[in-house]
Amino acid sequence: MLEGPAAKEIQGWWQDGDMKKIIILGSTGSIGTQALEIIEANPDKFQVVGLAGNTNRELLAQQGTKFGVDAKNVVIGSEAATRLVEDTDADVVINGITGSIGLAPTLATLRTGKRLALANKESLIVGGKLVTEASAPGQIVPVDSEHSALAQCLLAGDAKEVATLILTASGGPFRGFTAEQLKGVTPEQALKHPTWTMGRVVTTNSATLVNKGLELIEAHLLFRVPFERIEVTVHPQSVVHSMVSFVDGSIIAQCSPPDMKLPIALGMTWPDRIHDVTPPVDFTKSHTWTFEPLDEEVFKAVKIARQVGSAGLTFPAVYNAANEQAVDAFHDRTISFPEILEIIEEVVQRHQPEKTMSLETVLEAELWARETANQLIAQRN
Repeated sequence: MLEGPAAKEIQGWWQDGDMKKIIILGSTGSIGTQALEIIEANPDKFQVVGLAGNTNRELLAQQGTKFGVDAKNVVIGSEAATRLVEDTDADVVINGITGSIGLAPTLATLRTGKRLALANKESLIVGGKLVTEASAPGQIVPVDSEHSALAQCLLAGDAKEVATLILTASGGPFRGFTAEQLKGVTPEQALKHPTWTMGRVVTTNSATLVNKGLELIEAHLLFRVPFERIEVTVHPQSVVHSMVSFVDGSIIAQCSPPDMKLPIALGMTWPDRIHDVTPPVDFTKSHTWTFEPLDEEVFKAVKIARQVGSAGLTFPAVYNAANEQAVDAFHDRTISFPEILEIIEEVVQRHQPEKTMSLETVLEAELWARETANQLIAQRN
């Protein structure tokens, strides 16, 4: 794991100039397609040796042909993705699968000793110590823009010098809304993110701030910083991707235009950088960057995430699973936008976790959470 500023631990993971063999899980999604664009632009640095998709078979086949991937290493589904990771020689696995189904491939990647470029935050959050205990120092490199930013900022000091981690949030499309205004939000409005283009679940999670709650837990697990030393600030421009405050009062920020290619590229080559991945901020032009506190009473997702993260065990898995069911119900127009968080909160309150964690207890807790969420949704409907 990237423990404290343990980004430094992975210096020398490989020699500069080595051709990196890459497996991409979720290759037909947003993360996967952008990773392939980076690889296509840098054919001397990367070789694609495996691709896993979900439902878009036509695009997956086209990707396999274009990048010369052995047909047996172009697969569909999370189980096949797990076998692909286990059976294929590679340096880096990019896990861009959406949702907790990415947990098994994450664990498989760590068992094989491959570098894990982790965009599938749910597998870390749901797996918790199952993932952290399976990973070698520096084996996991975050691909979320916020956590990639934190890793970069942490290079500026030692663990004992870190005061707080500061996660930035765009605030989503409903920044400044009151609780009453949120009652009228439609699925179409929730999918209109002001700065990022993402899939349905992640975009909705950004609108509810559940995504920021998940990222809060992810930051705690990745960097081993207590929850009371992780803050969230709303930054609508999404140029400052996160910051680290040090004990002397200095704050280091990582800034770049909102483009996921930068953290994806760093996930494949960390700590080395590739030329011209994304244009930098143009300081020959005027810019206004603003920051404001998060209203945790209207947007309760972060507050609930702190509670479930602190409780540990299978509470984060329940939080995530209940959210996935509620998001589907919202887009099916079965529940309202505020009811997403109401469902999550009630499921979390009902949860009675096992005292020890295993893959089996995590999966059982997830199943229970989904069933309980569906029951609550049906009652409301």
